[in-house]
Amino acid sequence: MSARGGRPGAARHGRDRRAEVIVPEPGRERFTGDAPSAAVIGGGVAGLAAATALAERGVRVTLYERGESLGGRLAGWPVRLGDGSSATMSRGFHAFFRQYYNLRGLLRRTDPTLSMLTPLPDYPLLHRNGMADGFARVPRTPPWSALGFVALSPSFGLRDLAAMNPREALPLLDVRVPEVYERFDGVGAEDFLRRIGFPEAARHLAFEVFSRSFFADPRELSAAELLLMFHIYFLGSSEGLLFDVPREPFPQALWEPLGGHLRGLGAQVRTGTPVHRVRPATGGDLTVETEGAEDRHQAVVLALDTQGLRHVVGASEQLGDAPWRAGVESLRTAPPFLVSRLWLDRPVREDRPGFLGTSGFDGLDNISVLDRWEGESARWAARTGGSVVELHAYAVDGGTEREKVQRRMLDRLNEIYPETAAARVVDVRHEWRDDCPVFSVGGYRHRPAVRTPHPRVTLAGDMVRTGLPVALMERAATSGFLAANALLAGWGIRGQVLWTVPRAGRSRVLRTLAGRFAAP
Repeated sequence: MSARGGRPGAARHGRDRRAEVIVPEPGRERFTGDAPSAAVIGGGVAGLAAATALAERGVRVTLYERGESLGGRLAGWPVRLGDGSSATMSRGFHAFFRQYYNLRGLLRRTDPTLSMLTPLPDYPLLHRNGMADGFARVPRTPPWSALGFVALSPSFGLRDLAAMNPREALPLLDVRVPEVYERFDGVGAEDFLRRIGFPEAARHLAFEVFSRSFFADPRELSAAELLLMFHIYFLGSSEGLLFDVPREPFPQALWEPLGGHLRGLGAQVRTGTPVHRVRPATGGDLTVETEGAEDRHQAVVLALDTQGLRHVVGASEQLGDAPWRAGVESLRTAPPFLVSRLWLDRPVREDRPGFLGTSGFDGLDNISVLDRWEGESARWAARTGGSVVELHAYAVDGGTEREKVQRRMLDRLNEIYPETAAARVVDVRHEWRDDCPVFSVGGYRHRPAVRTPHPRVTLAGDMVRTGLPVALMERAATSGFLAANALLAGWGIRGQVLWTVPRAGRSRVLRTLAGRFAAP
C-alpha cells in the first residue's frame, strides 16, 4: 500500500483535512463470475470490517461468530428487569472518537450520515481530591491542542511547567509509527511520565484515565501506547478528545444493520457457530471445522479476541510455523474488569454529565448516565421516573472478592452523586470480563502482524500490529480492512482505501525540534 496526504475536501466527509490516506494496491474493481470463498472467524469490529471489505469485492464470505449475536466485545443481549420490562445489556460504554476514521467508514455502510451516533459535549474528569478537568474548551488544532490542554488544565501550574524536563519530553512532539515502539515499548508509561517531570496531579487526573482505557494498570502499560495516544488525540489530529456515542443499544444501532448489509451482499452470517480448528487442505485451500461440520475455503481471516485466537491456533497444529505459533501462544489478556449497570427508581441530578471519567475513587474509572443519550434507557427513565447508571472498574486485582468490588463501586457512586444513595435499585447487572488484550511493557515484539506465514491466512483484532497510529476500536476496524486487503491483493483485486492520523508529527518545526534536541 502507498500513502499520501489527505485532500482539502476530506473534512466534508468527517475527517481531518490533514489525515493520511492509505491507498491499496492497484487491481480489478471486483470479482466477476467465479469468485473465491473466504471464512472470517469472529464477528466483532475486526471481523465485520474484514467481511464487509471482502464481500463488497465479490468474495463469497462466510462469517463465523461463536456468540448468538454480532459485535464481539460490543455485543448486546436482551434481559428482563425486576419490574417486568425488557432491556438490552452489554459490556458497557464505548466512546466513538472522531479520529476513528475507518470504524466510522464501516458504520457509514448502513448509515451514511452516522445519524445513529450522537455527540457528548465534553470528556469531563474528576479526581477524588476535588480537582476537575475537561476537554470541551481545549483547542483542537495542533499544536494549540496540546498547549491549550496545559494552559487550561487545573492540574498544571507554573511551577509544574518549570519542573518539567523539556529534553526528555521532546518525543511527544514527533511520534512516529512504528519507530515509537522500537524506542519506548520497553519503558513503562508511568516511568516515562516521571522521567519528563509530568505533574503528578495531571498524571493522576488525565493520563491515568487514558491508560486505564486500555484495561491496564498505568504502571504496566507500555510508554509507546501512551505516546501513541498523545499523538492521536493532541498532535496528530484536529478532532481532539470529543466523541460520539450510539443513540440506541449496540445491536439495534450498529450490528443488526451491518449484518443485514452483509447478507445483502451475499455473505453467510453464522452466529452461534464457534470454530474449533483450521486445517490447510490440498490445492492451497483451508478447512474450517465447526461442530459436526467442515467447510472448505480459499482464504481465512482470524478475527478473534486474544483467548479465541490462542485456542484456535493451538488446536490448528498444521497452521503457520513454530515462531508464529509461539508468538500467538505468548499473547496475554489484561486483568479483569467490571461493568455494573443499575436501574434506579429516581433520576440523578439534572446537571450530571452523560459520561464522567474518575480517578482516585478506589478503582472506579467512570460513570455513565445512559438515559442522557441512549434511547432505550431514556424511554425506561421517562416511563418510570428513574435513571440508568453504569459503572466501570478496570484492571481489578484478580484475587479480590468480586462482591466486595461491586459493593465498593456502588459506594463510590453514592459518594460522587449523593442523590443516588437514597435511590432504590430496581435491577442491577454485573458483567465481569477478562478478555481484553494487554499492552504491557516490552510486549509489542510478541504481537502478531496482519500477515501470517500462510499466504491465505490473515489476522485482525485490536491486539494486531498494523504499522499505523490507531488504537482500541479503530485498531480493530483498521486491522480488519488490512486483513481483507492483503487477501484481495493476492487475487489482483483492489482493496479498501484507509485513513489514519499522520504517521509522524504534523508540525515540521516540532519535528525538527524533537530530532535536534531529543535525548539519545
